[in-house]
Amino acid sequence: MSTRVRGMRFGRLPAGPVGGVLVAVCVTAAVVSPGSAAPAATPDRDSATSTYDKVVMADRPVGFWHDAAGHDLVGQRHARRVGAPGATRTPNGDSAPTFDGSRRYLEIADSDRWSPATTGRLTVEAWMRPSTLRFPDCYVHWLGKGEPDQQEWTLRMYALSTPCESPQRPNRVSVYAFNRSGGLGTGAYFQGGLDQVPTMQPNVWIQIVGVIDAVDKSATYPNGYVRIYRNGRLINTRDLYSTVPISLRNGTAPLRIGTQNLGGFFRGAIGKVALYDRELSASKVLAHYRAMSSSG
Repeated sequence: MSTRVRGMRFGRLPAGPVGGVLVAVCVTAAVVSPGSAAPAATPDRDSATSTYDKVVMADRPVGFWHDAAGHDLVGQRHARRVGAPGATRTPNGDSAPTFDGSRRYLEIADSDRWSPATTGRLTVEAWMRPSTLRFPDCYVHWLGKGEPDQQEWTLRMYALSTPCESPQRPNRVSVYAFNRSGGLGTGAYFQGGLDQVPTMQPNVWIQIVGVIDAVDKSATYPNGYVRIYRNGRLINTRDLYSTVPISLRNGTAPLRIGTQNLGGFFRGAIGKVALYDRELSASKVLAHYRAMSSSG
């Protein structure tokens, strides 16, 4: 599966595609100033009041932006709110930010802990709820770390109609790893109608977990892999070199929720974003999915 980062040409991304998808993402990294590393702060576990938050925190994320305000429960590296994102509720009743597809997003300062190059592994977990399945361009990057010449990784959602692709990729959701220069990346994906995945629906929350692993190599994945889960189920795994050879490099771009490099903006909701500096196991991914249905 190939993709090209148009950060280089991100202006062509949709101005307001996806609308209400809850996504929980966890990545390992912590920094005080761009590009520099810092000791991890004491996790703010006392603020993890819901069952879901407690389950995530027990699995040691390096960052966990758990509410509509973008508060980080791990190291208090809180998000900067740009354009006044709104607020909604996740399935368990916790708050999550909403975005209108027009330059509203959350931004977290660069940290080595958000970079898969730091440990060679990164897991991104999030809940996402798109408010629309149709948007002007082929796709939108709705969460990620990357800018021109500083590309690292992204989560992407395609529109219902994708004239830029042949064959079509209706509402495909992907995780991509990039070389720092950008261009083509290597990704794993799920798509309605393939692999027993149901068709994407607007205003429905789904859990998305993406993994980038350049360390664990095997005869099947000699260069490491990227993989993606949907609602607790592993859907797709691809070798890290399956499209182009990927060499993970630490960049200086901030982490953004609702966009990646300001070239396109998500329309919908994204919540419970957590980052881990290792691969979250399949059993943990499923446990997190089930915890969201808890009333607490």
